[in-house]
Parts: sequence; structure tokens; C-alpha cells
Amino acid sequence: MRIDIVFDTVCPWCFVGKRRFDRALAMRPDLRAEVRYRSFLLNPDLPPQGVDRREYLERKFGGVHQYDRIAEALIITGRSEGIDFNLNKIKRTPNSANSHRLVRMAHARGRSSQAVDLLFKAYFEQGLDIGDLDTLLDLAEELGFEYHDAREHLADDTDLNAVYTENARMHRLGITGVPCYIFNDNRAIAGAQEPEILTRMLDMAAAQESERPPMQSNG
Repeated sequence: MRIDIVFDTVCPWCFVGKRRFDRALAMRPDLRAEVRYRSFLLNPDLPPQGVDRREYLERKFGGVHQYDRIAEALIITGRSEGIDFNLNKIKRTPNSANSHRLVRMAHARGRSSQAVDLLFKAYFEQGLDIGDLDTLLDLAEELGFEYHDAREHLADDTDLNAVYTENARMHRLGITGVPCYIFNDNRAIAGAQEPEILTRMLDMAAAQESERPPMQSNG
């Protein structure tokens, strides 16, 4: 089974959604699933260095105090998922494109899930700037990458266009909010769904897989 998880590293509900999805997957230990994280940029027009957090909140929500009221439900929900949202620690809202590049790099080694977890914790719990190259290099080392190799990759913009291309593709598919889970390219559900709902989607996708006719041999 193939599962595409469309997300952004600066989306708090994606952090909640990942915790719930991981729990759902653990409830189906016999399921063989290929999970791929797909880039979605909530703020694609931010400058590469990001922007001051207060300025960002002023522009998007009308101020820090307005956002604090919105964030209250998020913080309570986070606690129930073992997430310690420390939103006041965040000083800059980053351009998340380079953090997505780290996830893509980790995917090649089968470590994309760990990369996503590290990025979420770094940003939402520790308040680190995950758009900053040095921060990303520290996280890459935690993932087991050699510093020189990670720096060579992340300092070069070679695959940056791939992130923006994937973001554009997700929008063309009609995805307007994240997280969004796509099962076998034909079933999708958006939002930080409860594990029980996600397991139902997994079961439906697995049933559909089992109904597919076997591939014909040309031999």
C-alpha cells in the first residue's frame, strides 16, 4: 500500500497529525505500507531567510494576542499527543523549503519519518529556526548524515525546484489544507484525524488492494 502524506514542516496540525498517523499505523502491524512525505508550502512567498515571528503573526492573524487565542486549542490537543508546543520560543517564521529538502534527503535513506519528527520538535518545542542552514545541518547529523555531505547538499539549490514543483502539484490536485493523507492515489482525507478514522482508511485501502486482480505474466 502506498500512502502519501502531504504536509508542511511549519504546520502545527501536521505535527499532531503525524503523531496520530503513527499510532494508527502501529495499530495495523501486519500492514505493509510505503509512506512518502510530500511537500506543501503554507508560506511559499516568504524570503529565504524567513521573517520575524511577531511581524508574521501581525500580518496573518492581526497580532500575537489574537494568535494566542487560536493557539490555545492547539496546545491542549498537543498535550494529549505528547507534544509540548512552546510557540513563544519561536522567534522567526522560516521559509520551509530547505527543511523539506532535508526530508527528501532522509527519504533516500529510509529515514524521512525520523526527519519529520526532528523538524517538528526542533521548531515547535525548541523554537529553532528550521530555515537556517546551520540548524538543518545539526539535524542532519542527528539523522546520521556526515556533516560535509549534508552541507554540500543543502548549500546547493539543486533540488530546491523539486520542492516547489511538488508543492504546485499538490495544489493542482486540489489540496488546500494539510495534513492530507492519500491512499493508493485514489482515497484521500484531510485534517489531523483521530487514529480510529485513519485505521478505517487504512482498512479500506487494504481491502481495495486485495481486490485487485493479480498481474498477468508475459511469460
